[in-house]
Parts: sequence; C-alpha cells; structure tokens
Amino acid sequence: MGRAFGILELFVIGVGMLALAVGAWIYVRLLQLRLEVVREVTPLRVHAGAAARVELRVGNLARARTPLLELTDPVAGTRGARLNVAPLPRAASARAAYRLPTDQRGLISIGPLAVKVQDAFGLAAIQAVAAPRVELTVYPHVDELTTRPGAGNRDPHAGADHPNALSREGEDFYALRSYVQGDDLRRVHWPSTARHDDLMVRQDELPWQGRTTVLLDTRAAGFNDETFEAAVSAAASLVMSGWHRRDLVRLITTDGTDSGAAGGQAHIDATMEHLAVVDTTVGGSLVALLAALGRASGGALIVVLGRTTTGELEALARAGRRFGSCTVVSTDPNPVTVPPGLSRVVQTTSGRSFKDAWDSSGDHRRAVPA
Repeated sequence: MGRAFGILELFVIGVGMLALAVGAWIYVRLLQLRLEVVREVTPLRVHAGAAARVELRVGNLARARTPLLELTDPVAGTRGARLNVAPLPRAASARAAYRLPTDQRGLISIGPLAVKVQDAFGLAAIQAVAAPRVELTVYPHVDELTTRPGAGNRDPHAGADHPNALSREGEDFYALRSYVQGDDLRRVHWPSTARHDDLMVRQDELPWQGRTTVLLDTRAAGFNDETFEAAVSAAASLVMSGWHRRDLVRLITTDGTDSGAAGGQAHIDATMEHLAVVDTTVGGSLVALLAALGRASGGALIVVLGRTTTGELEALARAGRRFGSCTVVSTDPNPVTVPPGLSRVVQTTSGRSFKDAWDSSGDHRRAVPA
C-alpha cells in the first residue's frame, strides 16, 4: 500500500508489523521452559452416572518466571477442556480440575494434553504434548438388586476342575461333623457313624458355590436404542449381583461372546468392560445358542431379551429345564406370553427402573408388567 499510494508512513507501519512478527517468533523460540505437568484421571473405570474427574498440576522447574500457559485437553464427544495458567514463579505450581461426562456407557478418549505458549500479541506460538492419551471406561448403569437372580444350584465342586482326594478311601472331604437337621443323607459317613454311635456327615473341602449365567440378546432386530441400553444395564446388574454373592458368573451374548464361568476380580472387570462397549449385531441365532447352552446344566439362567418369537421362547423354556432356575427379562414394551417352565418373568418399561421391576416380581409362570 505504501508503494501504491506513495505514503512513507505506510512503509514504516509495514516494516514495524514485520519486525513485530519476527520478534514474536524469536521470543517463543528462545523461551527456556522446564515444566512438570501431571494429569490424573480418577477413576479410570466408573459406572454410568457416577463422578469422574481430571486433576491437573503444573509446576515450574526453571529459574525464570513462566509466561501465560494455555492447556488443551481433548475429550471425546465434547469440546474438550481449555485452561489458562497464570505466570508461575520459580518452584511454584498450580492446580486445576474438570469433570468428565459419564452419562452414557462406553470408552471416553482423553488427550493428548497439550501445553501452548504464545507471545503477548498472539502472533507466534509453540505447543508441546505434556501427557499422553488415556481412556475412561464407563460401565453400564447398575441397579443393586435385593433379591437373588434365581435359585442358583449350589455345587460343591463348581470352582474346581480336579477336586482333591484327601482320605484313604478317595472321598472328596477334609473333615467330619455331626449331623444337623436338613443335611443331605447322602453325605452321611457310615463308618464314622458306626464308630461314634452318632450320625456323622462329610464336610466338603471346597465351599458351596453358585453359578449364574446371564445371556444377553444383542440382535438389532429386537431393540431400539432405548430398549437396548435398558437390556445392557439389566445384564450388568445381574452380573454384579451374582458376583457380590460370590457366584461363578458367566456372560453370553448372541454375537458369540462367552466370558466363561469365573468369580475373580479380573474376570468381572473384563465382563463389565465388554458390556461397556457391546453393541447390537445383525447376525446371531438365539435358538442355536440356547440349544448349545442346554447341554450345560446347573445354576441360575437369566436371559435378557428384546422382541422375540414364540419359537425362541419355547426353545428358551426347553433349555431352562437343565438349570436350577430360568428367568426371562424382557425389554419389549408389548405383553409377553411365555410358555411354562420359567421361574420368573420380568418385563421392564422405560418408566420404571429395573431394580423395581426385578424386586417386585416373584416366582411365577406368566409375564409381569413393570
């Protein structure tokens, strides 16, 4: 513009602006920053609706005072967090925190955390990664159930592949005790009974441990978004309820996932992490899965379904005969007619929590609107 209009002052302004930009670039490049940045996500695993937060601490390890710092932490599904840290003197630190969205289950990606420094005019800036990307796992919402998910046949050898034989006769017990009314007469140890002139029963080495099998239907044809989330939450509630009772818990889904029966912390964590990311699938046969499941036996079977057919319900009733109890949890808003052979039928609706629907239902042979 100075050349076009022949105005000297415009030349001076142009040179000044160019010098300012070059000076800003040199300033940010010569900054000697030594920062200690700590980011903590607490906790890394949380149930939907529970609180989770990120805590940041920035410390100045250099001798000189820091400039204004801008921290940017991307959070999946949101605009992320943007924090400004005032200049820090030598050996000083600053703390900040923000909450994470946990309304819906799934994986929330956090980071990488970036620290940005710029000159006072905002003409030049440098940026560096201060913390790597981490993931927050949001488990499905879990209701605390006050009644048992079925009878759950008790199996003294449920947790052992190879029971130990501790006696010379090869019997699987480690102690004898006096008979108490209600004990199984098949556990009476007759040689010791004759010797003590009193009924003596064998006490198993292994504790009696129940089995809880939760089958979750994931076929897209039976659900909408709302009912599928209700089904996943119900399955998670049943898994946690069985685990709290120290049962061997098994999760099966129609997409082919089978967690196996176990009761340790690592097993329940892996099961809940799968439920955090499970989604509907196009394929899968409930009838074929029930036929294969019918070859197993023992414990409580709970099947969480969406819309289903009469043939599938009849297959469910047949498979349930090999279990101590068989329960159906239906998220279909329409009334469900279930064939005989089921211990409990719970039909959930969007207007009532799964806990209320489960606790208010009893052992019966027909559907109970919730």
